Amino acid sequence: MKISGLEKFSMVDFGEKICATVFTPSCNFACPFCHNGDLALNKNIALISEKDVLEYLSQRKNLLDAVVISGGEPTLQADLPSFLTEIKKLGYVIKLDTNGSNPYVLKKLVHDGLVDFVAMDIKNSLTAYPVTVGKPDADLDAVKKSVDFLLSDAVDYEFRTTLVAEFHDEKNIKETANWLKGAKIIYLQQFVEKDTCICAGLHPVPVKTAMHYAEILNRTIKTVKLRGY
Repeated sequence: MKISGLEKFSMVDFGEKICATVFTPSCNFACPFCHNGDLALNKNIALISEKDVLEYLSQRKNLLDAVVISGGEPTLQADLPSFLTEIKKLGYVIKLDTNGSNPYVLKKLVHDGLVDFVAMDIKNSLTAYPVTVGKPDADLDAVKKSVDFLLSDAVDYEFRTTLVAEFHDEKNIKETANWLKGAKIIYLQQFVEKDTCICAGLHPVPVKTAMHYAEILNRTIKTVKLRGY
């Protein structure tokens, strides 16, 4: 499997679990605010040996609780199931970060017991999705199928939206609240501009506005939390 990065120790990527985070290259979206721009666009990426990553995880299995698979978009990797199988053999809990664009892959990973927790990015309301993900032809049906699957409680999950002033407004938030009705939890994340973002000059949503958006979402979603504010 193609691996482009390994964060060997983290206490913030998976709740209170001590974890390692594995990053995969390439993404089928091009969100302007993505802070892993080179990773998503697969530009100037040096790869890490899968064998080396598995050896590290084997050596640390008594010190780490979990492994997070992030990207890029991990479900684009054809070898992802076999890689996760090897991690499971080591006894780890696995969290998958995904944009939800490959619902059939997502379902199979869950049904095969290879993923214990899913964090799915909700980029925006469906009407604003194409511009927000930088893809006019974005497959919204695929995204909706992934959302419906997670809403079925087949696996523990969270939704998360990175708020960007240029892309998110009250209308979009209200549409998102209607779309995700009955969801267990969503995090509203503060956007932080970095040199690695795909596009420069974007701005975070102010905390007061984010709190207002949280109130709107809380009408239909059980738990709404701010992250990074």
